Amino acid sequence: MLTGKKILLGVSGGIAAFKAASLCSKLVQSGAEVRVIMTESATRFITELTLQALSKGPVYTDTFDEKNPAVIAHIDLADWADLVLVAPATANIIAKMATGLADDMLSTTLLATQAPIMLAPAMNVHMYQHPAVIRNLAELAARGVMMAEPGEGLLACGYVGKGRMEEPESLVRIVQAYFERQERVNAKPLKGRSVVVTAGSTVERIDPVRYITNDSSGKMGFAIAHAARELGAEVHLVIGSTQASPPVGIPFTKVESAQDMYNALLAHWDEADIVVKAAAVADYRPKEQLNRKIKKSGEEMSLELVKTVDILESLGKRKTSQFLIGFAAETHDLEKYAMDKLTRKNCDLLIANDVTAEGAGFGTDTNVISIFDSQGLVEALPLMSKEACARRIMELAGERLTGDLSL
Repeated sequence: MLTGKKILLGVSGGIAAFKAASLCSKLVQSGAEVRVIMTESATRFITELTLQALSKGPVYTDTFDEKNPAVIAHIDLADWADLVLVAPATANIIAKMATGLADDMLSTTLLATQAPIMLAPAMNVHMYQHPAVIRNLAELAARGVMMAEPGEGLLACGYVGKGRMEEPESLVRIVQAYFERQERVNAKPLKGRSVVVTAGSTVERIDPVRYITNDSSGKMGFAIAHAARELGAEVHLVIGSTQASPPVGIPFTKVESAQDMYNALLAHWDEADIVVKAAAVADYRPKEQLNRKIKKSGEEMSLELVKTVDILESLGKRKTSQFLIGFAAETHDLEKYAMDKLTRKNCDLLIANDVTAEGAGFGTDTNVISIFDSQGLVEALPLMSKEACARRIMELAGERLTGDLSL
């Protein structure tokens, strides 16, 4: 499955370093070419000789120990890798990566590489839950660093909780799945498909200077549009109010109100294969929109509101061959509300996130999403960049359109 893939395995200094031996062996058995960098503290838990024997290559620990005078080792390794996998990834190496610190062979190589990076965190449960570690992981996820979340169970320190490094067998499967996804991306699975994406929030005017709106930066919708184009689709954006700039080169229609957005979608509806309704649409609008600024008077003011057009529900009723994807931003009972919305609005997929979760709120570069279909939960994605979430959403849409649910 991994034949010919070049994997740079970084081993940092935690008790889970002993699992690196099994991981290295299984990667090699799967056909990968593996090179190993160890931190000095990692060598206190497992010897260089062990990983040298299993990887069938030299193990690097010292930035100044140049084994080949023809190259600079940390640059050569950084350029060589198809994937850098750090397992275990301790709180220390995570902090170094987040701040750009380069004071040993592994951190220097991580700073130099252009290859994708995957971390398998491993630490005490309280360390994993520390605000500094949470912040650092969120920062790395926003940069596109992939995470193999730790499992829960009895830790070496005696505590029971989340922090145990993912098992080697599972990590190999995660690595395989990554390369399989890359092959699908390279195959342009959405080539010839027409995708329409909404992004941002709608604005419902009260008067010329005041309005009702929802919180939305537009980043998730823009990430989906970019991912769809990367997968080969012809993409059109329908954009409300946003804090971010749309992807360069993707045509868009700028709108203000919910009715404007609905009309813009209808203009592209018949030709669309996939419609992704990522925008945050105001549920209500003022019954009367004044053409002059309301002057302040008195301690109270009443505003009569009426419902706006329910865009997702209306599209669900119109749906023929279109694949419809909706979003739900929730604060509690995520699955309950997601499944209810998916059913009521006749969506093919519903993307739900708890906006109170760390790294999943409005305006962030990361998200934590759960993907539902009519049968229930399809996939729960850990904290990752919105770009990575978007790629997975559009991959799933492509798979569902072609009927290949095994991908």
